[in-house]
Amino acid sequence: MVYNIIEKENCAFAKNSFRAKGGIAMKVIEGKKFPNERDLYAAKDLLLKNCAFDGEEDGESALKESSDIKLEECYMNLRYPLWHDERVELDRVTMTDKCRAALWYSNDITIKKSAMLGIKALRECRNVNISDTKISSPEFGWKCHGVTLTGCDIESQYLFFLATDLKLDKVNFTGKYSFQYVENAEITNSVLDTKDAFWHCKNVTVRDSIVKGEYLAWYSENLTFINCKIMGTQPLCYCKGLKLIDCEMEGTDLSFEYSDVDARVKGGIMSVKNPRAGRIECDYIGKLICTEDRKYPCECEICERSPLDAVNSGCSKDAPCARCN
Repeated sequence: MVYNIIEKENCAFAKNSFRAKGGIAMKVIEGKKFPNERDLYAAKDLLLKNCAFDGEEDGESALKESSDIKLEECYMNLRYPLWHDERVELDRVTMTDKCRAALWYSNDITIKKSAMLGIKALRECRNVNISDTKISSPEFGWKCHGVTLTGCDIESQYLFFLATDLKLDKVNFTGKYSFQYVENAEITNSVLDTKDAFWHCKNVTVRDSIVKGEYLAWYSENLTFINCKIMGTQPLCYCKGLKLIDCEMEGTDLSFEYSDVDARVKGGIMSVKNPRAGRIECDYIGKLICTEDRKYPCECEICERSPLDAVNSGCSKDAPCARCN
């Protein structure tokens, strides 16, 4: 949201107002405290500067049902402040751990250089742009659509559950169960330290990133990793349309079970188990396992640039895998 503010002294409005280009007059409130429930309910065209939403009154829903709101250097220490809002901008705003469920059911949100420290800080919102912000919020971003994060540090569990149309760049993330059931996402230049990430996701691309964690991306569809480092046990099982392009895999034992995979890996893979179909190209596979009780035949093409001794494959003589054919 861009206001292009004209200086107060050039406005034909009251002392505490400014006009944004486009003819919208916005009232300025500076240095005030709002402790009560619905203190600014249904506010419109409002700039809040150095204000505090705090107090013994413990009021909630301060700016519910508001529109065209900008907050600068404000302190938010009360629950549910920004619900059912339209066109909200937060600049250098601190939302404490007591500011629970801060932004729900709101659209067209811009947040920069802020802190979001309360549980469930963002839910069921659309068109959200967050930059240079610290986020420490379990269950962040559930059922959101059209969220862009740039230069953010995030700590959360169940991050972006059931969200769609995400773009993350230069994000450092720590937490379990992230990006589950996500659809249509792009992640670049990021570090994800997680567990059970990307389960059941669809149409996701991760590029130039580090992804660390156990049981990565089971049951995913059309998931692509490009120039990534993937770390952790039992990754990428039961996948459809899985692609790895120029990736590294470290400590990734029992990879690709029952997956349809097209993988071009730099270096080796600790072990691969029961790959269903596709092609795996790498320097070597430490152990290739095709069990006799597997559900599907191992029809995946294996291409090792510097193969280890096939005796380590673990294949059954009666049911050799592609590597041993």
